[in-house]
Amino acid sequence: MTDLDTRLHGLWTPGRGLQLWGHDEEAFAAAVGARLGVPRGDRRLRRRAEVGVLGDAAADGGASDGHAVRRVSVPAIACAPLTAAGVLGELDPRDPSLGPDLRYLVHVLRGLDRWVQAGRVVPELYRADDEWYARWRLVGGEPQRAWLAELAAVMPPVLRGPQLTQPMVVLEDFVAELTDPLARLRIWADPGPEEPSPDDALLRALVTEEEFAGVGGPVASALEKWRESLRAGEPELVLRLVEPDDADELVLVDDSPWRLEVCLCAEGQAPVSVSLRVPDPHAIRIAVRQLSKALTAYPRLQEVPRDPDSMDLLLPVAVVTDLMTYGAEALQAAGVRVLLPRSWSASATLRLRADTPESPASSAISAVGMDQIVDYNWELALGDVVLTATEMAQLVRANADLVRLRGEWVQADAATLAAAARYVAGQPTGPRNLGALFGELTSAAAPPVPVEEVTATGWLGALLDGAHAPEPVPVPVGLRADLRPYQQRGLEWLAYMSGLGLGAVLADDMGLGKTVQLLALLAHERELPAGVRETRPTLLVCPMSVVGNWQREAARFVPGLRVLVHHGTGRLSGDEFVAQVAESDLVITTYALLAKDRAHLCEAGFDRVVLDEAQHIKNHGTAQARAARAVPARHRIALTGTPVENRLDELRSILDFCNPGMLGSAQAFRARFVNPIEREHDAVAVSRLRAITAPFVLRRVKTDPTVISDLPDKLEMTVRANLTAEQAALYRAVVDAMLEQIKDAKGMKRKGAVLAALTRLKQVCNHPAHFHGDGSSVMRRGRHRSGKLALVEDILDGVLGDGERVLLFTQFREFGDLIVPWIRERFDLAEVPFLHGGVSKSRRDGMVEEFQSEDGPPVMVLSLKAGGTGLNLTAANHVVHLDRWWNPAVENQATDRAYRIGQRRDVQVRKLLCVGTLEERVDEMLTGKQELADLAVGVGESWMTELSTDALRDLLMLTEDAVAE
Repeated sequence: MTDLDTRLHGLWTPGRGLQLWGHDEEAFAAAVGARLGVPRGDRRLRRRAEVGVLGDAAADGGASDGHAVRRVSVPAIACAPLTAAGVLGELDPRDPSLGPDLRYLVHVLRGLDRWVQAGRVVPELYRADDEWYARWRLVGGEPQRAWLAELAAVMPPVLRGPQLTQPMVVLEDFVAELTDPLARLRIWADPGPEEPSPDDALLRALVTEEEFAGVGGPVASALEKWRESLRAGEPELVLRLVEPDDADELVLVDDSPWRLEVCLCAEGQAPVSVSLRVPDPHAIRIAVRQLSKALTAYPRLQEVPRDPDSMDLLLPVAVVTDLMTYGAEALQAAGVRVLLPRSWSASATLRLRADTPESPASSAISAVGMDQIVDYNWELALGDVVLTATEMAQLVRANADLVRLRGEWVQADAATLAAAARYVAGQPTGPRNLGALFGELTSAAAPPVPVEEVTATGWLGALLDGAHAPEPVPVPVGLRADLRPYQQRGLEWLAYMSGLGLGAVLADDMGLGKTVQLLALLAHERELPAGVRETRPTLLVCPMSVVGNWQREAARFVPGLRVLVHHGTGRLSGDEFVAQVAESDLVITTYALLAKDRAHLCEAGFDRVVLDEAQHIKNHGTAQARAARAVPARHRIALTGTPVENRLDELRSILDFCNPGMLGSAQAFRARFVNPIEREHDAVAVSRLRAITAPFVLRRVKTDPTVISDLPDKLEMTVRANLTAEQAALYRAVVDAMLEQIKDAKGMKRKGAVLAALTRLKQVCNHPAHFHGDGSSVMRRGRHRSGKLALVEDILDGVLGDGERVLLFTQFREFGDLIVPWIRERFDLAEVPFLHGGVSKSRRDGMVEEFQSEDGPPVMVLSLKAGGTGLNLTAANHVVHLDRWWNPAVENQATDRAYRIGQRRDVQVRKLLCVGTLEERVDEMLTGKQELADLAVGVGESWMTELSTDALRDLLMLTEDAVAE
């Protein structure tokens, strides 16, 4: 399991039944709400369960079967047997949003349902609380025991729970509990006779779940004897496929028939072939009757020749291949057992193996990053067997789907094998650079078969395996900070990547201390020996709002660091600037000046370029992004809590800054990753992308207790307000005007009209005065004109009454200008600071310092863009989002101004929206949407411009409950 695992999982515990659970709170609540109809916020969704997941070490010393299992507390919800049967029956085991444990339970339930449909269930009476009840149970016997044994052998270890319960114990309890509800669901699903009369006591109890009204003991004994008689029935048919007897290592099998033995298997006995030489009439009658069922289930067997001395079928290669691909499944669905050869189907896969020395052939100063030379080669594997060049040539010449490879029969697609062999043969050999290796992994021209693994030795192996810090880095003497364990790990990783000359993305959650980790790296490098230490400075690029913060943090944590701020109208240029840079360790500038002063910065000579809040270069073609890539440097680092805000292209842009060319061209990246992941939710593409990027991205989240255990809780809630009559009238007018405007409009004109209307609707939901922009009063005759602002008043009453502080975020500066005077007057506050894009750097720094002071103002209003990143505002433990941003990542960044290291109180986050409006409907879409592996998030408002006029009308129209005075 990983931090990015948002799938729905299932656990069956004997005595407790089914529990649905998940790692991600939001994804779990959305999935359960969709499938069980449990509303978000329901107390049942706050329950937790303890499950066992595979880990590095078992909590109780490890499992006896070699699996290391650790206990994890996760959100969970319990399902009664009838509910469990219904939920599992509706799930598709191929659904990638389901975890492997839940897919396994769905598979078991489907098998159980086949037994039920086949009539292999019998009634039983049991006693509970001195009353007799009836239930359905499986007949039992050898076929069902064999079925359970096969399932037990492949049970995912997580289903055994933290106590490592035996698989058969779990399975038997699952079957015992769900047979009865499955049988009852089948009874009610099929139209039948009317409800049994009261005189039919047993039938009535089996159909209606009422108590058994008859004499329980004798009936229970009679039913038990009947069940025993059913289990002593005739032997079952078994079809056993036998390979041709051929000793060649690699042979064509077109002329060698495969024998499908017709066997009978009595309970507790091995299968026995049915002979015609020494005939047993009774066995032959049974075999003929059951074989006819098999021939009906899989008609291709009717066309093949038969052995004259037995009932065996002789299959040509084409039928054997079809049997393995389709027929075996059809036969097993009809209740016919099929025994297959031990070694059978194998998929062709590619493997990439690279060899490097233990250390790269460069020092910390001369490292060349993606130009490092590595020796790598492609290999073709069939199953677990890596093929030699001779074997690949033989397979291509054979052009057969069935071959004997190294003494074992293997089925594989001949055309695919040949294409893969040609691909491997066409790859160049010998040493190449690291950039070429990643270029082949990310090329839009995908190999003909999947790349199963990438392995390496030496320093590249350590990088790919996650061993980012082969040697500990001592805490720098010049660092005035106590590093947390994960921050020490970050320092070691940054130093390791710097030594390799490979760009790095430090993608820790907002508030985990990326600043101090980078400063620790600079302090560490200043203390390296003279022959190793780099003398050129580091260029740090950040938003203007946090330039002052970097100055203060550098002076606080590394007092000896020589810092130059390149900002303001009086900033240096030309030779003066180059000379000053040479006397500095850290040069700080802004994104705006990075593009404007690009020529000066390129000439200055930096060892490293660091981008703070690196999402500022998420658009690859902007002037800022081009300037960042243009500044020459040995090493590059990106700091960001949100490497992906809207689209995967943003991740490529950031990584292309760190390691140019690593993810290929923008066009190739879209074809290989963006389209499969964002459009099709392709889990394989996600896995491939994560494997490629993981060595260059270090990601830690605050919710992981192994990262930080002393951060308080964060409670997020959506708070709904009604519109006033005035707001409702304006809302309807905007919608009607837009629908009239787009009636005949097309293209960009239509899109522009829709987007403009969306903005106006947001303004209406905020306040009529915000929509009109006429400077009218917030309230009228003592009553609120906005339901949302009335809600804000209630929230502030509570927060200020408790002596706490609050941050109010809005995406509209005009709305902030409207409410700040009202808040100041309504709550008698001397000052309510409003941080927005028009505030100067010095004033920003002063606002933050004043708010963080012990007697600072209790309320601060911030625009989402200007105040959503880079600020430390832990004096507040309440965050209110006044108007919803359609990108949750942006809202989360703003929330993290308060929810970060240094926060000692639980943080309450309120997201306001208006009932029955566009705000509520889009919120439902955002919160109910499960993003794949946390990589692809919402794409903003643009999707709404593509809706039809009828769909837009349905989306934007007010509901009946929208208005309240």
